[in-house]
Amino acid sequence: MAVTIELKDAQATERLGEDLARALKKGDVLALSGDIGAGKSTLARALIRAMADDAGLEVPSPTFTLAQEYKLRIPITHFDFYRLAHPDEARELGLGDAMDTGICLIEWPERAGGLLLETAVRLQLTERGLGRTAVVSGPDEAMARIGRSVSIRSFLEKHSLGNASRRWFQGDASTRAFELVKDGETAALVLMDHPEKPDLSPVVNGRSYRQTARITWTVTPFVAVAEALRAHGFAAPQIVAQDRGDGLLLMENLGQGKITDANGKPVSARYCAAAELLAELHLVKIGRDLPLEGGEIYRLPPYDRDALKIEARLMLDWYVPKKLGRAASEAEASRFEILWDDLISRLADAEAGMILRDYHSPNIIWREDREGVQRLGLVDIQDALFGPLSYDVSSLAQDARVSISSELEAEIVGAYVSARAAAGGFDEASFRLSYAITALQRATKILGIFIRLDQRDGKPDYLKHLPRIEDYVRRAIKHPALANLADFYSSFDLT
Repeated sequence: MAVTIELKDAQATERLGEDLARALKKGDVLALSGDIGAGKSTLARALIRAMADDAGLEVPSPTFTLAQEYKLRIPITHFDFYRLAHPDEARELGLGDAMDTGICLIEWPERAGGLLLETAVRLQLTERGLGRTAVVSGPDEAMARIGRSVSIRSFLEKHSLGNASRRWFQGDASTRAFELVKDGETAALVLMDHPEKPDLSPVVNGRSYRQTARITWTVTPFVAVAEALRAHGFAAPQIVAQDRGDGLLLMENLGQGKITDANGKPVSARYCAAAELLAELHLVKIGRDLPLEGGEIYRLPPYDRDALKIEARLMLDWYVPKKLGRAASEAEASRFEILWDDLISRLADAEAGMILRDYHSPNIIWREDREGVQRLGLVDIQDALFGPLSYDVSSLAQDARVSISSELEAEIVGAYVSARAAAGGFDEASFRLSYAITALQRATKILGIFIRLDQRDGKPDYLKHLPRIEDYVRRAIKHPALANLADFYSSFDLT
């Protein structure tokens, strides 16, 4: 598989280096071939600077040192094999270790003989007039990543941002990717890359897990929810450009302020402000049908019984085997199903409306210079559903990423209850029951999700959050209405 890219000048070569920085991952080898002056070092320098997010980073040519290491977010080793007397010298330079621990950029790779793996990505640069032609080839998986990055550059070009810089931006636990896009002195924008992917096999009533749990795989819900929130005065990102068919959004950057302090500890006033924002959002009563441009309507999916149950089931499927060293028995699975069926039935009378579903610290931007609800920017909103309003309150007050003490949890919930009660017509007892059930459901599913992220997706960092989630389970399950489930959870040391 090969891609040919015309580079009209040195700046275009640098842009290709940035595009490759967005595509390469740990274990990749990029072999750069071409005559002296073809632009190999120019491209490598741009790639390294983009990965470092430092346009002024000193990146000397390794012509004389032969290898130069960069300890970046993904480590990079830049090799120049021009002066190699024998291919074995490449091993002595640490080529094998560099392949295992990060990304390798290799100029004059042909001098390494047969040491390069077949999985290497090869880029041939040829001078053509004032510009160059780049031919990139490699294994399908790597080329799919590179092709996607090149298509994103084309998307930016369509919207007059062809020369914009592209930098890595903090992502989340999903398969969505984000980057910062900046052109000159203009404010940086956020690009969301979320192409639709094939669905998996059916698990419930002919529907896949994704369909059952109402997990979106298009950017359309994000656009619809953002516009609905903005229309009611809330701070959601303004969409600057979109290609919904290709899963690309370019949007306003709401900032990087947090509702936690510099040490990652919760700031109680900010969490309470976030709870009060929820109260205002719930009083607005945004409906299920959200308008899109061109008269199209996006209908919020329901957070129904099947969705709530299949999420809770993640605990049995992933957490229990990890905890007990064995799979849940048929009797345990049957009992779990019956208990959750009963609890979910109790949510039938709970107040319902639009819920954002991941309303916690990573997705709430603190904007100190704003007032009212504009102080809080709302991101990661594409998984919004129509369901029990208590769910977002529990997501905030039992933050999966930040340890919330029982005292602060009570303060956060109290701020929400007070704001709702002040507006009148609020059934606090019904809310408290709904809160306990949704808090337990959320903590239960996250126990499974974090183990799955480790074992299936290779993201072990999430395991450090497990003790916190276990503590949240123990808190939520103390509600008298959850007594039967408390007995069941005790067998997993969760009460």
